[in-house]
Amino acid sequence: MTSITTLFLDIGGVLLTNGWDRKTRQLAAETFALNVAEMDERHHLTFDTYEEGKLTLEEYLDRVVFYQERSFTPEQFQSFMFAQSLPFPEMIDLVCRLKSHYRLKVAAVNNEGRELNVHRIGAFKLDAFIDFFISSCFVHFRKPDADLFRIALDIAQVQPEQVVYIEDRPMFVEVAQDLGIRGILHTGYEATQKELARLGLVLPGGPT
Repeated sequence: MTSITTLFLDIGGVLLTNGWDRKTRQLAAETFALNVAEMDERHHLTFDTYEEGKLTLEEYLDRVVFYQERSFTPEQFQSFMFAQSLPFPEMIDLVCRLKSHYRLKVAAVNNEGRELNVHRIGAFKLDAFIDFFISSCFVHFRKPDADLFRIALDIAQVQPEQVVYIEDRPMFVEVAQDLGIRGILHTGYEATQKELARLGLVLPGGPT
């Protein structure tokens, strides 16, 4: 028997592609003929505020893209942003099977702006298997602030040692581990499945 009762999951890089990362912004700049260096500078100055839920997507884009006249509309640009998200079906299936087999609580602990987060939850039916969304845009803290994890523990009503956190960024894994949460640095489906098995979360027919 495992003492683990709860999975904490990052979304971008674990369950789905990243919502709005450097590669996606580069593609947006090419698609809409934007100056990528200028766009990136403006992005870095304001994106944390958007992820903390203190700006709307429209306000963020006003600062980063639509601070001058453009030949395309904000709606066209937002549609492009939303269309870049893709699922990692193996990881979603793995989490669903673990949740069912071990009756786990599942919580998303992620940095994401509200409109992107809400779109991705609905488009990929993440709420069908995730019980709690402790997203930066909802609670106004963002990783690496340890308070985001403390809030997640309070909402899930679990102790740190009952939790496994799956995340693709080493620093965020380290922050969770500092609180006593067992962390898995996600580098791919097979490696994560093996790490889960090592912690006692083994599925029939899976790695031992």
